[in-house]
Amino acid sequence: MSNKAVINTEKAPAAIGPYSQAIKAGNTVYMSGQIPLDPATMEIVSDDFEAQARQVFSNLQAVCEEAAGSLQDIVKLNLYLVDLGNFAIVNKVMEEFFTAPYPARAAVGVKALPKDAQVEAEAVMIVGD
Repeated sequence: MSNKAVINTEKAPAAIGPYSQAIKAGNTVYMSGQIPLDPATMEIVSDDFEAQARQVFSNLQAVCEEAAGSLQDIVKLNLYLVDLGNFAIVNKVMEEFFTAPYPARAAVGVKALPKDAQVEAEAVMIVGD
């Protein structure tokens, strides 16, 4: 018997491929990458990087909440940026959504992201005991 559960919420964008928004295994939740899609329209929210970063964290927050957690329960965050010149902006936006102690994190420069997004984030969260 598997203790794996699919996490899905309409408050975050639907998967645009063969994957789940998140999978909970035991008390660990593995969240798929979120790009700055508006969950209602499935379109990129803006060309502005800061607006995109806010939407990415809002989408992650919705998935966290569906899994009975919060952004503060994230232990590992991976960020993918098309332009590493936006590093300071993503840090500023992250401070709007997270408080210390911050999760462990990686920020990786990539050539491109789905739907021409400028930023994507995936995370691992621990919930419960």
